[in-house]
Amino acid sequence: MKGDLFSSQHMVQPATAPGMSVENAKCVRYTVNGEMLARQGAMVAYRGDLRFERRGQGVGGMLKRAVTGEGLPLMTVRGQGEAWFAHEAQNCFIVDVDPGDEFTVNGRNVLCFDSSLSYRIATVKGAGIAGGGLFNSVFTGQGRLGLVCEGNPLVIPVSPQYPVYVDTDAIVGWTAGLATSLHRSQSLGSMLRGGSGEAVQLMLQGEGYVVVRPSEATPQKAQQH
Repeated sequence: MKGDLFSSQHMVQPATAPGMSVENAKCVRYTVNGEMLARQGAMVAYRGDLRFERRGQGVGGMLKRAVTGEGLPLMTVRGQGEAWFAHEAQNCFIVDVDPGDEFTVNGRNVLCFDSSLSYRIATVKGAGIAGGGLFNSVFTGQGRLGLVCEGNPLVIPVSPQYPVYVDTDAIVGWTAGLATSLHRSQSLGSMLRGGSGEAVQLMLQGEGYVVVRPSEATPQKAQQH
C-alpha cells in the first residue's frame, strides 16, 4: 500500500523502552510488562497478551463520585504487550512524578499511569459546593502519568508575590506547595446586574506551577465527566 496514510509520519515504530511514551500528539503508547492503569474506555488498540479489568474505587470512592459527579473510573491492564490510549482526540502529555512530589489533577484529564503511583480523590481546599464541589485526583510516589487536554495547556508559574487566579472549569492541575481558595472578582450587585460571567475563580498561592487548558468545559461535556 502507498500514499500519505502509510508514510513514516503515521506508521507505528518498534518500541524502544518499556512503559509510557507519547506516540503522537493525540495518543499515548504503553509497553506493558506486568501491570498499569488507564481510564476506562481509553484503549484504542493493543497487541500482545494483555487483559483489561475494570478497577473498583471502593465504597468511599463510589460515594464521592455519586455525590459530586467527579471520579476516576479506571481499568487495570495486565500482561505483556503494547496498548495505545487516547480520549476524544485531545492532546496528550506525560508528567514524571518523583518521590516527594505531589501532583493534583482533575479526573477528566487523566488518561493512564504507572501502577507504582498512588492516587486518592480529595476535595480542593476552599472550594465547596459554591465552587462546583471541586474534587480532584492527587498522585504521589514515583512513575509516569499520562494526561489529556483540550488544546495546548498553559503552564503558569506561581510565586508568593504573584498568586494565580484560574477559572474552575479550565483548571487541569497543579504541583505541591500551592494553597487553594475561592476568589470572588465581582460584587453581589454586579452579579445581579449580569456581571462578566467570571464571578468565582480558584486562587492558587505559594511556590509551584498551575496547568490550565485554553477552554472552559461546556455544560454538556461537564456533565459527561
